[in-house]
Amino acid sequence: MSLSNLSVKALLVLGICQVGRRSLTSASEPPKKIAVIGAGIGGSSAAYFLRQEFGPSVKIDVYEAGTVGGRLATENVKGHDYETGGSVIHPLNLHMKHFVDRLGLSVRTNVPSKMAIFNGKELTFEESDWFIVNFLRMLWRYGLNSIRMHMWVEGILDKFMRIYQYQQFGYSFSSVEQLLHAMGGDGFLTLLNQTLEEAMLADGFSQVFINDIVTAITRVNYGQSVRLSAFVGAVSLAGADSGLWAVDGGNKRVCSGLLYNSKAELIQARVTAVSTKTRPSKSGTVANFYEVNYIGDSGPAHSLYDIVVVATPLHQGLSDINFSGFSPPIPSHFPGLYHQTVATLVLGRLNVSYLGTNVKPADIVVSEILTTDNEALAINSLSLLDPISIPLDYNRPPAGESKVWKIFSPKPLSEEQLGAIFESRERVWVKPWLAYPSYTPPQRRMPPFILHDRLFYLNAIEWAASCMEMSALAARNVALLAHHRWHGQTAKINQEDLHTRLRGEL
Repeated sequence: MSLSNLSVKALLVLGICQVGRRSLTSASEPPKKIAVIGAGIGGSSAAYFLRQEFGPSVKIDVYEAGTVGGRLATENVKGHDYETGGSVIHPLNLHMKHFVDRLGLSVRTNVPSKMAIFNGKELTFEESDWFIVNFLRMLWRYGLNSIRMHMWVEGILDKFMRIYQYQQFGYSFSSVEQLLHAMGGDGFLTLLNQTLEEAMLADGFSQVFINDIVTAITRVNYGQSVRLSAFVGAVSLAGADSGLWAVDGGNKRVCSGLLYNSKAELIQARVTAVSTKTRPSKSGTVANFYEVNYIGDSGPAHSLYDIVVVATPLHQGLSDINFSGFSPPIPSHFPGLYHQTVATLVLGRLNVSYLGTNVKPADIVVSEILTTDNEALAINSLSLLDPISIPLDYNRPPAGESKVWKIFSPKPLSEEQLGAIFESRERVWVKPWLAYPSYTPPQRRMPPFILHDRLFYLNAIEWAASCMEMSALAARNVALLAHHRWHGQTAKINQEDLHTRLRGEL
């Protein structure tokens, strides 16, 4: 898949994405009120797309108990803000690119960086300034595995990109499995039910390459080894591509910008329950609503809505929303566990001997240290951070000064462990994240997008893969589902063989 083809595809889809709300093909009245529970990237994207689908008259309320942005978060260290949550965006994430353009945001200035791989004893690979040197090193040790990996990921991305065309034409899907099948057929469903290691070995990749390179990538991106599902593993490998970018001023600015653009009302409150309610209408029929109960600064309250979108994980430790009056019952918690990753920011000086090297600190030029799967290792990765806004005259601190480092680890690090990694520490900040599901194939049946007639669950998508763009794709899908179900447009839901059909039309 050439870069020229990708850029044409991106421009085409972005141009179409900027078209406003489609005209309604049904004579039914639009809903009066819609609730979105959660103001992370999924919830804020949902508010934006719901506004596109239902027009200016509908009132959209977005409930958020914490801060806007959810798992997109920053921390201030010594006068500068640094990303602590989702930090990079792939160049083919077309919804995120559209959001940045639509909201008038800009891409953060790129600061050159180098990567190394640490096995717990020594650095087994260090990136060079020279592409040809890196290429020859990889070729000498791993043969053509590195090139084949990029081709393997590109083949998956080429099918993945179909979803933008489907959404452009208004097609939606009621389950994650149906959405994935529309993208990549049975092959994508197979990727859910085998490990990344199994899939890559079956395609002829060497075990050494998987252990040394692929494992290091999955550990930094998802905190899990190559025994996670092959689909999310492919998403993780795509996150190692070149051209990754971030939003100037922090990725969470996208969320606040989408809420503002959607003209949604932000309600700072914790939702406790959602239930069904009926009210007689003037015509003598019975109208059905959803009652959202919540607790805000003024105490308990409730409000009625025509449509509700849940954009927060319905899993143990992440939500306690009670669903009452539904038949069949809706569980408060779906099966499965979220994987803990602890983000530790340290303002300090690195102890280079920890990396098994005797070179001077000034000679350590790598800024991203990935790790192999070693039980003795307490960390998944170690990264030198740059601020979320890069001044024109920005230079990283010299070797002798303290820098801001971010460590990903499965558990909080002890004083002894931090003391081994750093010569000195001025400040330490710790944030445990239940950042993404524990991806253990074979994949059980995923939660549905549709919980009830007009009650939708956006975060079902995370059980295929969790990242900003997947949440945005799910938000678009749920907004289309809500529109089609409200107006009775069932022909736009769960259609098969869309790729062949639309290719013929174009």
